Amino acid sequence: MDYTANELMVCEAARQLRDGEVVFVGIGLPNLACNLARRRHAPNLVLIYESGAVGAVPERLPISIGDPALVTGCSSVCSMYDVFAHYLQGGLIDVGFLGGAQIDRHGNINTTVIGDYASPSVRLPGSGGACEIAILARKVVVIAPQSKRSFPARVDFVTSPGHVEGPGGRARLGMPGQGPVSVITNLACFGFRDGEMTLTSLHPGSSVEQVRANMGWEVAVVTDLAETAPPTPDELRLIRDELDPEHLYI
Repeated sequence: MDYTANELMVCEAARQLRDGEVVFVGIGLPNLACNLARRRHAPNLVLIYESGAVGAVPERLPISIGDPALVTGCSSVCSMYDVFAHYLQGGLIDVGFLGGAQIDRHGNINTTVIGDYASPSVRLPGSGGACEIAILARKVVVIAPQSKRSFPARVDFVTSPGHVEGPGGRARLGMPGQGPVSVITNLACFGFRDGEMTLTSLHPGSSVEQVRANMGWEVAVVTDLAETAPPTPDELRLIRDELDPEHLYI
């Protein structure tokens, strides 16, 4: 292959975005995906960053949510409080991008601890704004490297709820967003059926056996299992030459 797993993940995430959507963007691969989509097929994509940049149109890859490149040319600059209170809690965010140390079969995400909460083997950074995004964004897309350790059947701690324990779990808790709709890994893409992660496409060179060997449960597979489309030459040119020429993320 003449592309990396990260480049494929970025391209697949970008393809899932639609012109005119309002996206809550994080730094890293989601940032690459959103800016790739904006350059290729979604010029009216509205990018909102946690730091308060609304309608950002960065000319270069921002290295943090405090990067001045996010402010130059954006529609408005507001406080972090305004982003969460008015945009997110106001129901204005169409897509939220999330990742984490663990994600389970129902799309629940852990960024708090590995192991027992009172005596963990690893203490992680915590939620930040991820829990609010998971609850309030109209839909959530997850980008995460896949391994048996990072994809357990049940996360050690639910930092950001997915479909909780299955069908109806979010509704019972009064969560307005529909939760995770897609998980993109270095091996495959997954959707959700009846609140459970389901394998929908394999990346070129991957197999169902390999995917299952890197998960903590026997994942369901759609009958019309597809192959993920590889990056196009134009997508690779934009990623390598314009978005991440220093190869910080790819």
